[in-house]
Amino acid sequence: MQKFLIPHESIDNEKAFIKGQDAKHIHKVLRLKPGNPVLLTNGKGMDYKGEIISAGPDLIEVCLTGKHPSTTESKLLITVCCGMLKDKKMDLVIKHLTQLGIVEWIPFFCERAIPTPDSKRLQKRTQRWDTIAKESIKQCQRSCTVSIPGPKTFQEILTLSDSFNQKIAFWEKSSHPLTQLPPTPSDSRIILLIGPEGGFTDKEISLARAKGFKAYTLGPRILRAETAAICATTLIQHLLGDI
Repeated sequence: MQKFLIPHESIDNEKAFIKGQDAKHIHKVLRLKPGNPVLLTNGKGMDYKGEIISAGPDLIEVCLTGKHPSTTESKLLITVCCGMLKDKKMDLVIKHLTQLGIVEWIPFFCERAIPTPDSKRLQKRTQRWDTIAKESIKQCQRSCTVSIPGPKTFQEILTLSDSFNQKIAFWEKSSHPLTQLPPTPSDSRIILLIGPEGGFTDKEISLARAKGFKAYTLGPRILRAETAAICATTLIQHLLGDI
């Protein structure tokens, strides 16, 4: 059964209201009718069971029959920071990382990243990434939205890393395989640093190491930046999480 993400303010103790594109999808595509069951989430980790009371193209009214904390969220709190790539590549990355269970995604600019676009275009791209993440959440039946604060500089990434328990940078020149990754408590905050096309410079890795990052390799083959982001997150989830 498909799960629908709706704003928390659209849910009260007994009813929920689905509006916009989801209402149209339920009414015109899924053709659900009064009496049909639905699953909902507020995007904050709480899931709801309900039954449709009334259905129209603009509004679906649901009677709530139960609620429970999500069972689909990862125990790991993973933030993935990716060097800026071209538009479609970034769309691919956020779509798949959301499915893998990350809690935050932060693109950043560094020496080998693509040139910085103007602020208006950057704002539109950030809005698009947020939409893609929310669609991906519904597809994989997650219950928490992914935080996407917008692109930052490499130095800003290093500064915000101070609040994380485990800091991991992926670098093709590293000699440390992920099998050497130490265990971490399930409630730890983990930050992953993944470079753009061309990877990190030696200077950038030195700066990251000075902030407590440990550099690891993803193997002997050079991966495309978007592949590296997905591969790295999958491996961390496998070694420390729920995959």
